Amino acid sequence: MSLNIVEFRQYTLHPGTRETLIELFEREFVTGQEAVGITLGGRFRDLDDPDRFVWVRAFPDMAHRRRALEAFYTGPVWRAHRDAANATMIDSDDVLLLRGPGFAPERGAREVVATVCEPSDVAAFDEYAARHLGPHHALHRTEHAENDYPALPVRTGLDVRLWFGLAEPAPWPVRRLRLEPVG
Repeated sequence: MSLNIVEFRQYTLHPGTRETLIELFEREFVTGQEAVGITLGGRFRDLDDPDRFVWVRAFPDMAHRRRALEAFYTGPVWRAHRDAANATMIDSDDVLLLRGPGFAPERGAREVVATVCEPSDVAAFDEYAARHLGPHHALHRTEHAENDYPALPVRTGLDVRLWFGLAEPAPWPVRRLRLEPVG
């Protein structure tokens, strides 16, 4: 399984605008990002927050990420639709920069669970992961490389693990997101 640079993006939206963003995203931004070499993963409604949109995208490495983001955010698709997209958003800076396989839900999936954990003991977490998280959990770890595209902030100073799917309870505090796939 190849590991990529992955962004796990959580957007807080103005009340009632999530479906507007999803429609615009699916119509314009999926193919627009793929055209510049960005791999789009899952796109989700947060089932516990009607004003949150969550999505995943991946790049082979940091240099590719920078070039692809520059191409998309200075390109015609974003320029044509950025005002409409930004009008739906309160905050688009809740972004984890990770290393992992990326994730897209199986076709027909109705709900996906994403778990975010900040283990206090990384070695103990690795033992937990070896026992409880198989490859189907798409385990991701913080990418500590500098964000070389600062126009899009990422959360720093964290050492997180993120995985998809249910697992035995972790011995650390976790945040579980119940997500409904879009598209």
